[in-house]
Amino acid sequence: MALAIGLFFLWGVANNLNDVLIAHFRTLFKLGDFRSGLVQSAFYFGYFCFATPAALTMRRFGYRTAVVTGLGLFGAGALLFWPASRLLSYGFFLFALFVIASGLAFLETAANPMVAALGPRETAEQRLTLAQAFNPLGSIAGVALGLMLILSDETRSVTAQAAAVRLPYLLIAGVTWLWALLFLRMRFPAVATAGASAEERAPGAYRALLRRPAYCAGVAAQFFYVGAQVGIWSYLIRYATAALPEIGTRHAAWLLTLSLALFMAGRFLGAALMARLSAARLMLAFALIDAGLCLVATLAGGGLGVAALVASSAFMSIMYPAIFVLTLRGLGPLTKPAASPIVMAIIGGAVLTALMGLISDRSGAIRWAMLVPAFCFLVVAAFARHADRAGARA
Repeated sequence: MALAIGLFFLWGVANNLNDVLIAHFRTLFKLGDFRSGLVQSAFYFGYFCFATPAALTMRRFGYRTAVVTGLGLFGAGALLFWPASRLLSYGFFLFALFVIASGLAFLETAANPMVAALGPRETAEQRLTLAQAFNPLGSIAGVALGLMLILSDETRSVTAQAAAVRLPYLLIAGVTWLWALLFLRMRFPAVATAGASAEERAPGAYRALLRRPAYCAGVAAQFFYVGAQVGIWSYLIRYATAALPEIGTRHAAWLLTLSLALFMAGRFLGAALMARLSAARLMLAFALIDAGLCLVATLAGGGLGVAALVASSAFMSIMYPAIFVLTLRGLGPLTKPAASPIVMAIIGGAVLTALMGLISDRSGAIRWAMLVPAFCFLVVAAFARHADRAGARA
């Protein structure tokens, strides 16, 4: 469990270092909001492409093999930042992020169901929410790395700005491959190392899943949730500097760090609240609150809008693990193949972040882009309401 929790930390570093990269590349390559948002598009497209190969690896060889494969790809992508920075190629940077994401697709496809399986079924949501609470700790570390080593309010040469990304990604590569070595040497229980049974490998699993409306609704909810989360965090620095022109990019990045701290606190609090409330009911309340906060950010702007976006992170906290476990609930032998479409739904981070950038560029104001996550949270609320009713009937 300790090694598995470390995985949540590691991909948190990668995910939220992207939010710093968007601000950095916007300056380095003179990009608009739409083109700078392609950082997330390349990243989450990698998730989409490799979630199914990850699921096939996991079904054939077990969770641990999928995790080690993912860590290897993660480290390789991080090392590609060195040649990309020397060539000053935005396309090469996007390719490196795609390779990193391909590794993270393996990690998330395997780690989430593995943690859910390592214990009683009744406490799976609570256990996964607790493990996911270490993900924003990694996110905070990623933003801190970016603040210290990448972002600067000072005027620097193009070469110096490009070189600033090298050290953090070299550190990430080293830690990632060390974690892979630990996974290879550690003895794991059979649930983490065994491949799928003959029943689980039976053909037609995905067709069977498509015939389950509740499962399809969960995949859709994950698509919209991830789009909302990634979009808010990707453009928080941009929103803050537009709403409060007196603060610089680095000071705005500290607001992202505060958001991630609230996100982490929300996960610990959510894990505690789930001992008394169902995950679906808690998520319904949180999703409605977040939809309201995004509307405040859209209509109010200024300091109040910034505060609303920062506060929204606290209520996003439980959504990913809750949707994941509620979507897998009751699937039996279909559980392992069911994990990959849920991870593929992370493509929402690519599609909806780009849409937000397009709205911002067309409207001339980043605040109007916050209507997108407002809608997304309403979709999540609808899924939570359905899951709560289904749980009450069960």
